[in-house]
Amino acid sequence: MSGGEHLGAVKTSEPFLVMAKPVGPVCNLDCGYCYYLRKEELFPRGERFRMREEVLESYVRSYIAASPGPTVHFVWHGGEPTLLGTAFYEMALSFQERHLPSGWSCMNSLQTNGSLLDERWCAFLAERDFYVGISLDGPAPLHDATRRDKRGRPTHARVMRGLRLLREHGIEPDVLCTLNARNVGQATGVYRFFLDAGVRWLQFLPVVAQAPGGASPLSVTPEQLGAFLCSVFDEWIRYDVGRIDVQNFLEAFLVVLGRPANLCVMAENCGRALAVEHDGSVYACDHFVDPDHRIGDVMTHGLAALVDGPEQRAFGRAKTAALPACCRTCDVRFLCNGGCPKDRFVSAPNGEAGLNYLCGGYRRFYEHALPPLRRMAALARSRRSVTEIMSELAVAERDERRAWQTAGRNDPCLCGSGRKHKYCCLTTHRH
Repeated sequence: MSGGEHLGAVKTSEPFLVMAKPVGPVCNLDCGYCYYLRKEELFPRGERFRMREEVLESYVRSYIAASPGPTVHFVWHGGEPTLLGTAFYEMALSFQERHLPSGWSCMNSLQTNGSLLDERWCAFLAERDFYVGISLDGPAPLHDATRRDKRGRPTHARVMRGLRLLREHGIEPDVLCTLNARNVGQATGVYRFFLDAGVRWLQFLPVVAQAPGGASPLSVTPEQLGAFLCSVFDEWIRYDVGRIDVQNFLEAFLVVLGRPANLCVMAENCGRALAVEHDGSVYACDHFVDPDHRIGDVMTHGLAALVDGPEQRAFGRAKTAALPACCRTCDVRFLCNGGCPKDRFVSAPNGEAGLNYLCGGYRRFYEHALPPLRRMAALARSRRSVTEIMSELAVAERDERRAWQTAGRNDPCLCGSGRKHKYCCLTTHRH
């Protein structure tokens, strides 16, 4: 028995997730904001960027052995994982079947840009019960502004074709929309595009890339992020609860309900989501694939030993330990917990290092969303449908409109300014 097999037999203390990169950072697209394309620089010139069969089997075996079970969730990521073709995943599934204990099962998820999906791919994914996530940045002009292929050609039409083919084969994919400098100012248009497209599950992921003097040009600003999330949330909570699941909002609702966050960026600590590169190297996180955060490899180390090891534990605890003082006393810390450590590169108001670049945007959104989210939580605890929040808000809007319509000229203004209505909002408020 090799050392890898021996260590792989150890179970983890608690569940964890691995983002496998079987094709490394290689992609058929050249998205202007992608943080992973430059990871090619970590590998020797002429690297093949394809997970070898022996590495794949070691990874599958170690992951199953380390998992508490009875379901093991495999996430295939990239780069663009469909570049490997369906034969690679057939091999992965055969290894899963070989090493899976009796009574256990595997769940496979594929995150793709969608541009290479065809009949064969979609038939395979449907037959083998894959969950699929597809990346789409909104309407064609906004999507194609940043998501072009290596020859500079737009990809929106190809992605929409992939979405249609997935649905024709019975797969309703989750949609990941990156928020960047090109689309973040079009909140209503982006959100309604997804509604019109019939999307049922949606996540907004803000682009933040550190650059000299701050963030890169395609990154969102805190102000833009806050405005976008508030605008979309107002429309969702008023009209679309139960119609479309927006992960950013539902995760906040779960936390308000008293449950732990599923998203690592919202969790108090991190470190339970590893990344495995095509060569078997294991890294502390998908956003920390660099030499300083390489914690081992699947050929010689069991994943349980790595995820529960002192190095990875320290990485996870640092998320809380490194919080600046202003975060520790923040009223919405329980929702934010300082956000992703990769984005903590600005100074707090008192000059302390380690504040999240997006702090102002998240704070604005969480403070804005908390009252209706708390009302949704109250509905849930009373065993009532959370969709009732929409009718309650409709009644509140009607009553507010009526109050403005009947306010006297000399009454205190309803906006709370302390001035008389005639000197404040009488001529500007929409009745």
